[in-house]
Amino acid sequence: MIAFRSSIAMLVCACLAVVPSLSRADDLDAAIKGLSQDWSHVTYELPKAQQDDAYTALESRGSALIAQYPQRAEPRVWQAIILSTHAGEHGGLGALGMAKHARDLLQEAQKIQPDVLHGSIYTTLGSLYYQVPGWPLGFGDKDKARTLLQKALQIDPDGIDPNYFYADFLYKTGDKNGAVEHLKKALAAPPRPGRELADKGRRAQVQKLLDTVAADK
Repeated sequence: MIAFRSSIAMLVCACLAVVPSLSRADDLDAAIKGLSQDWSHVTYELPKAQQDDAYTALESRGSALIAQYPQRAEPRVWQAIILSTHAGEHGGLGALGMAKHARDLLQEAQKIQPDVLHGSIYTTLGSLYYQVPGWPLGFGDKDKARTLLQKALQIDPDGIDPNYFYADFLYKTGDKNGAVEHLKKALAAPPRPGRELADKGRRAQVQKLLDTVAADK
């Protein structure tokens, strides 16, 4: 009986020990969801004149999450997404510094969990490599971009983001037919629960690029 009670006590202690970690995971999921929704609001709804300060505020939250969850990949990926978008809006030498920071965070996240967030590491990293200037100004590399974006599509072949960014890459490298193919796949992508605003904004970007490619033929 004593041994049995001891086993029960050990089991209860083990279960209690799991509760904080589960709570921390739930807290992180909620924080990441809030960060992604606020990023969508800033990116697709906020006036351009207000975006710079808003992205800076999001980056402060992202940095805090990385410090709080150093062993998780998600905060690094989302911080990289925020930095990458901010760089695109900011421009100039400051933008290159943001892009380099984003690249480094994605490479760190890749070592932790390479397939996290449906291949977002490869989508974001690939988009950086084809949009950033090449040497000696930056680290841009079209070959690396193609490999990374194709990797993202292997993980999430029907996703709106990997198809959109691969289409944008193909258009900018002269493959208009390939761009149209992936833009159509992006428009047909299934909706992402909880990311309705991001889907709406991305679809608008997809359609705009589709119109641009059609006018350029």
